[in-house]
Amino acid sequence: MGKEQLYGENPIAQRKTDLYKKEYVHSFVRKWDELIDWDARASSEGDFFINLMKERGVRQVLDVSTGTGFHSIRLLKAGFDVTSADGSPEMLAQAFENGRKAGFIMQTIHADWRWLSRDIHNKYDAVICLGNSLTHLFSEQDRRKALAEFYAALRHDGVLILDQRNYDGILDNGFTSKHVYYYCGDNVSAEPEYVDEGLARFRYRFPDKSEYHLNMYPLRKDYVRKLMSQVGFQQVKTYGDFQETHKVEDPDFYVHVAEKLYKNEERTNKSTILNNYSPTVETARNYYNSTDADRFYATIWGGEDIHIGLYENNTDTIYDASRRTVQTMASMILGLDPKTRVLDIGSGYGGSARYLIKHFGCHVGCLNLSEIQNLRNRELNQRDGMSLAINVVDGNFEDIPAPDNSFDVVWSQDAILHSGNRKKVLEEVHRVLTKGGQFIFTDPMQNESCPEDALTPILDRIHLDSLGSIKYYKHILLGLGFKEVKIVDHSEQLSNHYGRVLQEVLANHTSLIRVCSDEYIERMKTGLQHWVDGGKSGNLTWGILHFQKT
Repeated sequence: MGKEQLYGENPIAQRKTDLYKKEYVHSFVRKWDELIDWDARASSEGDFFINLMKERGVRQVLDVSTGTGFHSIRLLKAGFDVTSADGSPEMLAQAFENGRKAGFIMQTIHADWRWLSRDIHNKYDAVICLGNSLTHLFSEQDRRKALAEFYAALRHDGVLILDQRNYDGILDNGFTSKHVYYYCGDNVSAEPEYVDEGLARFRYRFPDKSEYHLNMYPLRKDYVRKLMSQVGFQQVKTYGDFQETHKVEDPDFYVHVAEKLYKNEERTNKSTILNNYSPTVETARNYYNSTDADRFYATIWGGEDIHIGLYENNTDTIYDASRRTVQTMASMILGLDPKTRVLDIGSGYGGSARYLIKHFGCHVGCLNLSEIQNLRNRELNQRDGMSLAINVVDGNFEDIPAPDNSFDVVWSQDAILHSGNRKKVLEEVHRVLTKGGQFIFTDPMQNESCPEDALTPILDRIHLDSLGSIKYYKHILLGLGFKEVKIVDHSEQLSNHYGRVLQEVLANHTSLIRVCSDEYIERMKTGLQHWVDGGKSGNLTWGILHFQKT
């Protein structure tokens, strides 16, 4: 391989997957370890990857983007059986030498991801693809093929761990990374020289004034998650900068942890649960995991309380009205005190949990299907000094990951509508409540007299066949062994709230388009108007429903 990178007369036109073979020239590879300060990188990562794999009982690891061996050698030191693969023979040679210096004879394989099974014949407990490596694949076909090969290389209960730069932040807001978590060399810079939706061209400058480049495809986070699901991975959890709690808006890197097969685990209160989501719940999960949705709800919909509010006058803010709902529900619960164990299902950003802890000292768990919302929840908990007081769980309220009789109160706000099996949700609530335990919830519902097809625009938008009703919920809950404590009809508040949100969208359109796509905002305006119309027509209801397990 040559000593110089050759990009031709127009470097930004070089957008082919095989380009990386010409980019990692010998002189660049020799300097790569100067770019990645191993000690600093190890310190910033901690035992993140090691712990992820130990928790899953991983023994054999395939490192498909070995580079100069940083992760392979760390995993070997931790006792894992590691096979190290890379598409660059120059990188592999350097990795082998680094391994020798560390006291290991590395198992190295020169392999192209797209034909991994041609060169890799074993099955592994984990496949890792780290160092922003997937961005070397410029075509979707190549990315799908590579992910499918990773999937095939795993045992039936294996895990794929893949990272990427936060290209969403770079594309939408410009480059601001200070390389806190990855490129830790004090005297080395790695910054984008050119960026568009199809290319991120990074320039690497070294202390001896030498410069090198890498042309990479700027992968958006949600796109990667979607591809992983489409090739067969059944659960994808995303971290920012190696942590569940991090700066939500702009992490340097994302780490995706994808499970090949769901595990049939015993019900537990652990913070990470593997769940099999129904199609309806998965639809809601994908929506709330989108960048547009997260930014919209955090910006417009009250910030912490993303549910329908109780408005006393036309001057009430969305935040104040939403918080009033929380206060009203809390006032209805009997005997809230520091011994009360509360589970909030569909907890969003966790505003209700923080309120209950602040005012009553309760023990609160938050169960929510959106990993992105949960990340923001943990961030806000850390801000308020409540990280240890609130257990945030990625999970599904159709299969609540908790033992029987483990909570005194189950709380839910405007979430149960997203279930395709609401009866199952209510059965799960009954199961996890203690005898005498209370269930209090709100939900957008349809009126019993609602004409057929009157709600079609709303249902089509949220991919539902129907909504629940007060009569429906009461019938199911009484049949399960609950008694009614109180039902308060606040139907007028539904159109009040959606109307107020719509007003805010229209008034803040200029600032919104800086954080959300035009397409999303236009869809949101249409959808909000449907809810307003449905409420004013009397076809929709909303209120607070309070029941007790007998």
